[in-house]
Amino acid sequence: MRASRFAVLVMLLVGARIVPAQVVASVEITDPALRALQEKSFADLKTVGQNIAGHQFSFPFYLSRKLDIDEKIQKRTDQHSIRFEHYNGATVIAISGNYYGAYASDKFNEEQRARQTFQDVVVPILKAVVPTFQGNTAVQGYAVEVSHHVISKTMGMPIERPENLMIYFPQAAAVKLVNAQNNLAQQGALLNADVMLNAKQLDIWLTDEEPASDKEPALNAPDVTRTGAPEAEALPAGKSVTTPVIAANDAASQPAPRPVSAPAPPILATPPPPVHDSSSQALATLQSSIQGASNHMLKELEPDAHFVIYAPPAFIPFHHQVFLELSLNTTLAEPPDSSRYKLAALAFDEHISPLIRRVLTYFPGDQGFDGISFSSTVRSRTKPGLPAAKPLSVEFFFPIESLRRYASYDCTGQQLINDGIVLINGERVGLDLELAQGSAQP
Repeated sequence: MRASRFAVLVMLLVGARIVPAQVVASVEITDPALRALQEKSFADLKTVGQNIAGHQFSFPFYLSRKLDIDEKIQKRTDQHSIRFEHYNGATVIAISGNYYGAYASDKFNEEQRARQTFQDVVVPILKAVVPTFQGNTAVQGYAVEVSHHVISKTMGMPIERPENLMIYFPQAAAVKLVNAQNNLAQQGALLNADVMLNAKQLDIWLTDEEPASDKEPALNAPDVTRTGAPEAEALPAGKSVTTPVIAANDAASQPAPRPVSAPAPPILATPPPPVHDSSSQALATLQSSIQGASNHMLKELEPDAHFVIYAPPAFIPFHHQVFLELSLNTTLAEPPDSSRYKLAALAFDEHISPLIRRVLTYFPGDQGFDGISFSSTVRSRTKPGLPAAKPLSVEFFFPIESLRRYASYDCTGQQLINDGIVLINGERVGLDLELAQGSAQP
């Protein structure tokens, strides 16, 4: 009997070693605050790791703090990856790993490679982590870093090299992304993300033709073609192909690559001619020019504005225009099951509209931008002891001229909203203030 129990114990221990742990142990984190947060959240982080491990990626994916390593080595390497870190002053959940899919460089350019890895790897990871932590006020964002592979040719010989994609989403943008029902809504979330490919800033553009879903990704779909789109191909990145002989042997044993098309840039309604330069360099110059006014505004309006500390005012390109984005927290005395339209309308009436005239005093005349975006994370107050209500992301994009008409009492709040664009969780909506506040449907 004792021998039998011993055998069972041995089997359990062996089985436990087969499934690698994904969460970094708190004792490995040197920052005291992050270490305490890691320890407090360990059970939730473990669930996230299990969800990621259970997802079927197009090609093998391993959580790992070490990137750019061979798959054989990866299988024997520490796969603890999920941890808390600081990113640009924000406390974030960081997740990194190696994705063993390879892109042919003559078929996929940098943006196409980043887009495909974002859709096939980053989005599933965020869907595994954001719902668990979106109500956690200690978590201000998510940073996901993935190493994939690129195959190019030098003197006719295939050379495989790693390429690292890092994407950071602030909390509100991450919530918007995982709730997005189509690629256009995901694009709205990406506008607030930092995307880096090999440490170089990059923009990712998604098509609005298809719903955003968990369907089989294009890299792994058989016989997928799209009329008029360039042919592209992806290969499993397992054995190294840096040695020509190995590449030739592998080619004989691997199935033929399946052609797919790379998604085209988003097709939007024809925008008005751009008034202001929205390049990264121009936005940086513009940011520097208003920094003094911005700092004064943050200090003087904070008691009423409730600015998001880790997301200071910043210029963003949106709809081919330049907007000054102000990130705010809005708390309403409404039940959690209130209509999202009612919450958005109340957020405008009770929080945003009283700020407009005061904000405009800091930016008189032509400041070189097209409008102001009031981006608010709206929360409903809940009774003590009850779970926190799910936050709502509401963004108001207002043209600067319409804001000035509102400030001078030449238009109503409804007319201002009609002149602008309103997004709720990344979806564009029409917002009728009176009708929404009288609605009882969630």
